[in-house]
Amino acid sequence: MEKKVQSTSVDLGGARQVGKTYLVREFARSHFKHFIEINFEEDPSLVNLFESKRPDIICELLEARFSLPVKDGETLIFLDELQAAKPYVFESLRYFYEKRPALHVVAAGSLLEFMLDAATQNPDKAFPMPVGRIEYMYLAPLYFEEFLAAVGKTGPLDFIGRYSAGDDVPEPLHKELTLWFRRYLVIGGMPAAVKAYVESGLDEAERELDAILVTYHDDFPKYGKRANAELLQKVFTSVPRLLGRKLIYSHIDRGVKSNELSKAFARLALARIVAKVCHVPANGIPIGAMADSDTFKPLFLDVGLACHAVGLRLDDFMDDRDFMLANKGEICEQFVGQHLLYSGKDYEAPAAYCWIRESKNSSAEVDYIMQIGTDIIPVEVKSGTTGSLKSLNLFLNEKKRHFAVRFNIDRPSLLVDAEVTDSLRRRCRYSQLSLPMYMICQLKRIVCETIGKTSAGAASGTA
Repeated sequence: MEKKVQSTSVDLGGARQVGKTYLVREFARSHFKHFIEINFEEDPSLVNLFESKRPDIICELLEARFSLPVKDGETLIFLDELQAAKPYVFESLRYFYEKRPALHVVAAGSLLEFMLDAATQNPDKAFPMPVGRIEYMYLAPLYFEEFLAAVGKTGPLDFIGRYSAGDDVPEPLHKELTLWFRRYLVIGGMPAAVKAYVESGLDEAERELDAILVTYHDDFPKYGKRANAELLQKVFTSVPRLLGRKLIYSHIDRGVKSNELSKAFARLALARIVAKVCHVPANGIPIGAMADSDTFKPLFLDVGLACHAVGLRLDDFMDDRDFMLANKGEICEQFVGQHLLYSGKDYEAPAAYCWIRESKNSSAEVDYIMQIGTDIIPVEVKSGTTGSLKSLNLFLNEKKRHFAVRFNIDRPSLLVDAEVTDSLRRRCRYSQLSLPMYMICQLKRIVCETIGKTSAGAASGTA
């Protein structure tokens, strides 16, 4: 929230309990003289203050109700749990933009998109979207580096931020960062769980994760008029055990029609609780332009919640010899995926992509496909220090790409202009950057630096 908002209203999107309310309050405390917080879930009657389409009347009512001045540039109005309000409250943001552009308004709602979706499906509830009048921002669980900051590991955090491909990572520092990465897998980035860990330890963090999962389950019946609560719960419960592979709806429940499960998944995706990692052909940029929304792998909201949901605990990740067993590979893929999902600008809708080739003789899958500038970068995730890269090699050969990234738990390395054989026994040459999982937040920076170095070396004939 360091960005200063000017002449616009902000819709802060994100799943429940990712810290939206806390951030807005802190932002208001440090940037404004006056703060009016309106929670439509706690007090539904407050919607009556927004029945007028005139911001001056709305502001007068707000001043009377909260006994606080509403002044341009000095007051921040926060509309929280907006999904519990009437559609005309959301529509009022348009009029604030047009008639009170210097007044700052932030709206947030864990399931706000449910309301918008319902309005789209039901003409009686439809309303004009204030296109161009609202700045959308998206909030994710804490990233791994934010987790390091929260637990006070500033030294390792500074090292990661300074690292460049080819630098040495001292073994003691690598071991410490790997240990914190494993802790992050089971604690995750939900602020309440991280806070509980910092203040009281792992047991309290796990207790908090359990409470968050229960809260989500309890919330779904509230939206029963808009979606089948039972199906929402069914999909929510199933996704953590289906990570890392193409989603087939019959794997959730063979007794429920696929289109009904698809609708439930789509609604959870609108609420940022799950996400699609859509297949892309990766034939050109932008890679998302040809994304196949029907062929995808699921992501869960948070890796800590996913671990807790499938019963994985910290000691399950501590034995290197056993690290690739059970669900650990899928959990590592979730870790990378949730970071890539929100790796764009804060105003860009979260998105992540993969490559899936389904062929009788040469099926293949690349975990993630990224676009960095004009480069298309395949990303493979390996939960151990080794693992086959046949699918990656096949992708590079078919797409005529010459640079790839591999995440694992080993120390970083760079393989330049190596010759390999793909699953069809064809040769190809490419450079591969291997990074430990704990460098996920620095991925784009390190890739850009590395491509620059390898390209310069190849041009000079030194690579």
